[in-house]
This record gives sequence, structure tokens and C-alpha cells, in this order.
Amino acid sequence: MKKLLGFSASSSIYSINHNLLEYAVSLFEENDVEIIKLTDYKAPFYSLEYEKENGIPDIIKELREKIKKSEGLVIASPEYNGSITALLKNTIDWISRREKKILMDKPILLLSTSPGKGAGKGVSKYLYEIMPRWGGKIITNFSLPEFDKNFDVKNKEIITSEYKEELKERVQEFEEKL
Repeated sequence: MKKLLGFSASSSIYSINHNLLEYAVSLFEENDVEIIKLTDYKAPFYSLEYEKENGIPDIIKELREKIKKSEGLVIASPEYNGSITALLKNTIDWISRREKKILMDKPILLLSTSPGKGAGKGVSKYLYEIMPRWGGKIITNFSLPEFDKNFDVKNKEIITSEYKEELKERVQEFEEKL
């Protein structure tokens, strides 16, 4: 059994991507996934001046250690204007100050959802391009369109059989390749 780390890149307490993350993690059969919230690891916006005066925040060092100790990552990312959230960007900026390959060749299951039909596919495309620069290896991904139509928030599950089966297959594929 491998120890994995999961998080949503959303700063919203009502994050639909965090809901998708929790559901996806419930499908894991062979591995243990610790879910964290990036909002618990918030740091000031990165600047050289801040770093020179204060160093790297302890909370970022703690997060870096969690990533180092994990054997894989499950990341759910909302799409903000076709890109990643400011929270994820700032977190990466801080974590990568000492080493650029901060994801340390860890396998990644990438998730996204949105209220619209696009399902956050723009952010998935962006992350496929940028993650190798950070040392991440995306094994597979899943995007859920029209969150409100396809996900039951009360029961915390995908309700559309087609998407439910697709996510289950992606989780199994990810676990097989760990």
C-alpha cells in the first residue's frame, strides 16, 4: 500500500473540485490517500524581498515535506480564466525556491470539474504542459462537466453512470501504474 497525497487547488470552502477529489479518493482500493487543503498552507504572495527578509515560510516547508514523503499525488484543480488558481501558482512559487523539480517525479492523477460543459479541460491542458517542469508525471486525468447536473453534493458522489464508470477506470489505471 502506497501513501498518496491529495489536494484541491481551490481556495473556496464550497469547492466543487474538492468534492470531486473526495469522491475520487473514495474509489481507491489499494492505496491510502491523505487529503489536505491548500488553504491550510497559505503563504504571503511570493516576492524576493519577502523571502530575503523572512525566508521561506514554515508552512511551505511543512507542505514540501508532505509532498516529499508521498508516493503519488491526486490533484483537483479548478480553472480560473483558462489557467491555474492564484493559490496553486503561489504555492508552487514558494515550494520551488530551493529545487525546481518539486514534484520529484511523483505520479499524478489530475482531476477537474466546472459548472459548465468545459469541465476545466483548459486547466488540465495547462497542467499537462507545465507539470513536467515541476517534476510531475501525470499518469491520467478526469474532467467532469456540468458539476451541478452530474454530482450529488449531499451524497458526495457522481450520479451519471457514464462519468462514474470513467472515473473508476481512471483511478484503477492510476493505481496500476503507481
